[in-house]
Amino acid sequence: MRRFLLLLSLLGPAIITSNIDNDAGGIAIYSIAGARYGYNLLWTLIPTVFVLIILQEMGSRMGMVTGKGLADLIRENNGIRAASWVMVSLFLTNLGNTMAEFSGWAASMELFNVSKYISIPIGAFFVWFLVTKWNYSVFEKIFLAICFIYATYIVSAFLAKPDWGEVAHKTITPSIEWNKDYLIILVSIIGTSITPWQQFYLQAGVVEKGLNEKDWWASRIDVIFGAIMMGLVAFFIIVACGATLFPAGIRIESAEEAALSLKPLAGKHAYILFAVGLANASLFSACILPLSTTYYICEAMGWETGTGRRFKEAPQFMSIFTILLMMGASIIMIPNIPLIKVMWFSQIINCLLLPVILIFMLLLINKTELMGEMKNSLWMNIVAYTSTVVLIILNTILLYNMFSDILR
Repeated sequence: MRRFLLLLSLLGPAIITSNIDNDAGGIAIYSIAGARYGYNLLWTLIPTVFVLIILQEMGSRMGMVTGKGLADLIRENNGIRAASWVMVSLFLTNLGNTMAEFSGWAASMELFNVSKYISIPIGAFFVWFLVTKWNYSVFEKIFLAICFIYATYIVSAFLAKPDWGEVAHKTITPSIEWNKDYLIILVSIIGTSITPWQQFYLQAGVVEKGLNEKDWWASRIDVIFGAIMMGLVAFFIIVACGATLFPAGIRIESAEEAALSLKPLAGKHAYILFAVGLANASLFSACILPLSTTYYICEAMGWETGTGRRFKEAPQFMSIFTILLMMGASIIMIPNIPLIKVMWFSQIINCLLLPVILIFMLLLINKTELMGEMKNSLWMNIVAYTSTVVLIILNTILLYNMFSDILR
């Protein structure tokens, strides 16, 4: 019992980080995948969850051993120029992601007849207050509780009454189509499940929680449980849309369209649960994404970081977080902004940037002078390097298909 209570006190950073992957953009991608391809893309979640576990374990281990965030380590070991390029790229990508979160929050509230001009300012103030006024311990407990609201998608999937035999078959049977649309969805699923920002946020969370090498056993449980939670939520979103929208031939472009389409096909309760899940995921992620950006900018520049700090204690941290939040919320309030294009762009850029971040991580975690005996084992390196190569190949194929269409 004592060990179990100790485990509960150490859980948090990886579970929160993994669940943020199921944000407004992610829910939209999974919904579109189910609506367009039925259950055919369920198989992608198995290797995705496995790779997510490997990569998050690496980031968590680096944080425990070094006591430093990833941006801090990149700056110290690769120079300020490399850290600056990463910082700018991630800032632009996460600005698009933050916009997508407020877009999802506004859309979910509109499903309950609340105007975005009311919901966005309220949501933005709530996020700002939560992050700037409460310390990490309180912040983490609130978000761990919020993670369980994702169960609404599991219930929605059961209300859709899928053929579970076909679901099981498609989950373990790879199905690949060599066309641009399928590859964009495939890359987007990877891009929304394994993101560049999460490597920075997780490591920063481990450092701020004060975990060290003796907590490694609990950290691995945290990582595995969090990744499986992420995969299950994605799985049931695809199932819900694959069981209802795909047979009806309904093409959607967003998560809110998925919720509206579920109403006549799976009933009012499925619609409400899907909408509640979207609202939860959007506001939850709107806290973490600008926060992760703020962490790695401050780490890269050597500035003070931490939630719940007074402005005098961490002026750059509080200022950058506030500016990012205001920018993301304000842009979404512009009339007729093409939100779906913003979402797709941010998800694809996530996947294009991910191999670069993974290469930095692999170089760092294999340094004996940095990690000592806690550096990567041979099999961990094989999996991580293979995953990086596969991502580069997928990105190359995607870019080739996109540019060949443009040049025609």
